Amino acid sequence: MPALVLVGPMGVGKSTVGQLLAERLGVAYRDTDEDIVAAEGRTIAEIFVDEGEPVFRAIEKRAVHSALAEHEGVLALGGGAVLDADTRALLAGHRVVYLSMDVEEAVKRTGLNVARPLLAVNPRKQWRELMEARRHLYEEVATAVVATDGRTPEEVTQAALDALELKEA
Repeated sequence: MPALVLVGPMGVGKSTVGQLLAERLGVAYRDTDEDIVAAEGRTIAEIFVDEGEPVFRAIEKRAVHSALAEHEGVLALGGGAVLDADTRALLAGHRVVYLSMDVEEAVKRTGLNVARPLLAVNPRKQWRELMEARRHLYEEVATAVVATDGRTPEEVTQAALDALELKEA
């Protein structure tokens, strides 16, 4: 069982904070998006374009379920992983940190990058719509919510440790 699981929107800093948390806790870091890219031999954007979101979500669900069963360190999930009800149910027994940010912070961090397949047309509007659809799901699975707006990765890492009352290695 993972020491903790990070969820939140794309660009919130799950990878950066996840690696810092893993270092501070003395455990391994794993990212399900990286697992998918390695297993599929192509980018997530390519999977979306070539096969569509439903196929990607099925691949993602398998990757998340495997990682939850196998990994004992810090685990970062892709932004849409919480859309799956089975995944949300599996997360119930885990320490889950929802890293949150507002749209202005998302613009600063990602420029609402069009390389992200779900933000290709009107990035700011689409990001808001994604968050309206997902925020309650992130909150549903979260043990703790840590706002990232205006904070350094180190500050977010410390806030996550504090929120979960975890001790560093």
